[in-house]
Amino acid sequence: MLDFAAAREAMVDCQVRPADVTRYSIIEAMLWAPRERFVPKSRRAIAYAEAEVEVAPGRALLEPRVFAKMLEAAAVTPKDLVLDLAPATGYSTAVLARLAEAVVAVEPDGALARKAQQAMADLEVDNAVVASGDPTEGDAAHGPYDVIFLGGAVERIPETLFDQLGQDGRLIAILRQGAAGRCALYTRTASGISDRTVFDATAPLIAGFEAPPAFEF
Repeated sequence: MLDFAAAREAMVDCQVRPADVTRYSIIEAMLWAPRERFVPKSRRAIAYAEAEVEVAPGRALLEPRVFAKMLEAAAVTPKDLVLDLAPATGYSTAVLARLAEAVVAVEPDGALARKAQQAMADLEVDNAVVASGDPTEGDAAHGPYDVIFLGGAVERIPETLFDQLGQDGRLIAILRQGAAGRCALYTRTASGISDRTVFDATAPLIAGFEAPPAFEF
């Protein structure tokens, strides 16, 4: 039987630390979270591989290195309220809950949302809730948020999500243009929304975040 604890340590030592992820809180959270718990049994042997892991058709857990670097850029603190969008089976929600004061997650697939919420209960994560809904709409009722985390690639970011960022709030996402992609960090400042590219990355596109069709004459 695969030693998942050893696999977690190897993931952190060989994928996360070498990616210049230095925040101890992220290291600790990723060493704690049983990633194998969030993938189908048939894929548990590759739960800690240096790759995305499919958890449902068109849905996958982010590659550990990419996920960790996004967390590093988002700089989540223990006082933060986080909105986790499209978390699939909830791995990102569990890790974020370890870093933040509270996490609200919105998952478009009802069955995956139920699995994610059950995982929170099984792991005794009591500061996160996963609901089924449209991630492009966010969850304004519980905002504003200190951090908004998008668990996949997007071609556009709805203005609705920026409206749910509090002052100094950060939104982290992977922007995809064709086959290329980049991780971008958006921050609400006194003068508006600023953004910067953090690193190059790709991920599966989250349904609903496609770019609008180009107008053709």
